[in-house]
Amino acid sequence: MPSPYRALFDTPGTKSFTAAGFLGRMTLSMTSIGIVTMVSLLTGRYGLAGALAATVALASAVLSPQVSRMVDRHGQRRVLRPVTLISAAAIAGLLVSAQQRWPDWTLFVFTACAGCVPSVGSMVRARWAAVHHSSPRLLHAAYSWESIVDEACFIVGPILSIGLCTSWFPEAGPLLATVFLVAGVFWLTAQRATEPPPHPREHHAKGSALRSRGLQVLVVTFVATGAIFGATDVVTLAFAEEQGHQGAASLVLASYALGSCAAGVVFGMIHFKGPAARRWLVGVCAMAVSMIPLQLVGNLPLLAVALFFAGLSIAPTMVTTMALVEQHVPRANLTEGMTWTSTGLAVGVAFGSSAAGWVVDAAGAGRGYLVPAVAGAIAAAVAFLGYRRLRPAPHREGTGADDRGTADDRQEQDSGTGGSGPHGPGDTGDQAPARLA
Repeated sequence: MPSPYRALFDTPGTKSFTAAGFLGRMTLSMTSIGIVTMVSLLTGRYGLAGALAATVALASAVLSPQVSRMVDRHGQRRVLRPVTLISAAAIAGLLVSAQQRWPDWTLFVFTACAGCVPSVGSMVRARWAAVHHSSPRLLHAAYSWESIVDEACFIVGPILSIGLCTSWFPEAGPLLATVFLVAGVFWLTAQRATEPPPHPREHHAKGSALRSRGLQVLVVTFVATGAIFGATDVVTLAFAEEQGHQGAASLVLASYALGSCAAGVVFGMIHFKGPAARRWLVGVCAMAVSMIPLQLVGNLPLLAVALFFAGLSIAPTMVTTMALVEQHVPRANLTEGMTWTSTGLAVGVAFGSSAAGWVVDAAGAGRGYLVPAVAGAIAAAVAFLGYRRLRPAPHREGTGADDRGTADDRQEQDSGTGGSGPHGPGDTGDQAPARLA
């Protein structure tokens, strides 16, 4: 392991909370694709499958930021355990209703209730921020490491979920994802020594972290980015079925995550200088361009290669995104701010998976890849239009977010300070997480 990563784990407890976070995050890569696979196997209706995946994503988009806000105020253990049990019970209800062929509306009710699943990735990254807050370079490496863990989940998760659904029984994938979630969250919250201290209500900025103009740009862009991910999952599954190898869809999707994982490993070893906003814009545009070759593939091997190269832009873009979150969100609202980017992804996944499902039903899997291509173009357009909001003022560059308010607010009040502090990225590099779990 390269030395920047090895140095991360000198602090006691870091290995344990990273392992627990990996286990808990497996649900992110397994549940949605598991639901799509389960419903398509049981009913043959990709439109219904995509709509259910959209429902759980939208419900998560509404509920997860509220869960994270409560975590910032009351601590991880007090909040995460009860909401995890609620989500697990809802998934159990979904599996029973699908297996028993209950009316469609019952599927949507249980799926919506399952949306209170916590953002485990944000919880782990908040622990890294507490452990290495005084070392920007280690924090950058830590968040890059988390991007690797995220992509490892997206390599292993779809293989497990689709493989179990197709070779064992249709409900097996979502069921195992729920077991991973409960085990991971309870293991993580049992580790009290590294749990970030809660911030009382009086330490929080008024209103939501989303009032930051910079965070608004990131979230809206991530809606379109999430549509890329959601549509790609659904269309790839349908494309593999058309080719007569539905079980191979997990391997093809794993190549997508493998490309991101490889890029994340290299990215964490590089110490960047210069504005993070510029790297972020380049990354978003690269993600958009990478969707073009998908329109030309005609078989699964070529699709796997195209997705691998498309994945190379994911982890660097996500890492840089969270560097910008740290610039624009107060420390007391950091978990909420991170979760809002996850929320943007979740909303995008909802739209992307639903739109892709209907396109596949209407025109076939080949046309389905137009959905992520359009989503990529929208993401690039939003990134260009919002770029100015992400750049710090020339005399403020390097100002980080602290407990007094967002970077936007301090610029408006002309009360910020130049240079980088222990919580501010400055120009020391991207200090942020990757694919948000």
